[in-house]
Amino acid sequence: MERSAVAAVLFDVDGVLIDTADAHGRVWRAWARGHGLDPETVWRATRGRRRTDILRLLVPGRDPAGEHLALDRLMAAEEPGFRAFDGARTLLRSLPPHRWAVVTSGRARPTEARLARTGLPVPGVRVCAEDVREGKPSPEGYLTAAARLGVDPARCVVVEDSPVGVEAGLAAGCTVYAVATTHRPAELARADAWFPSLREAGRTLTAVQPGEGSGPDADG
Repeated sequence: MERSAVAAVLFDVDGVLIDTADAHGRVWRAWARGHGLDPETVWRATRGRRRTDILRLLVPGRDPAGEHLALDRLMAAEEPGFRAFDGARTLLRSLPPHRWAVVTSGRARPTEARLARTGLPVPGVRVCAEDVREGKPSPEGYLTAAARLGVDPARCVVVEDSPVGVEAGLAAGCTVYAVATTHRPAELARADAWFPSLREAGRTLTAVQPGEGSGPDADG
């Protein structure tokens, strides 16, 4: 996509801006063992999806409030170890604040706290699990973010790490860049382009990003 055609960049959070995959894997595997479920099957089912949708899929007869509390306790022990991906801080600071947003399957309060804790800017537009009726692969989250920014989805670049996220961005009519941080490139083949890391994607985003701003370099 040419620079003049890009109006905004829409980022997923976990697996794109913040390295949380190993922690999420430990949490969901522990939760699965506690419910007598196969840990690997559960882990594969969770990736890129809202927790509410995961629970509805895996334990439809259980009280979701109780499951959320159990998962929150497991996740709280992991939070201190989360780190932003290399280059994330500088890339986000290079983008005009009104021309980027996050679209995540995570809930609003943990997402805001996680961005702040890892030293990343918290954007004014955040579309989280509670903000949509349907989670990824539905395009609703990305369409909502584009509307809140006041831009045409066709002029947005989505940055995703999961196949369901890629499908959501494409269904919204966006250009999709995939980063192979949590999935193999072959699993992300539907994306318009894929990159081995956010830093590599950032170099291309710098070339097409909206407005002014210096390109990403080493985080300071």
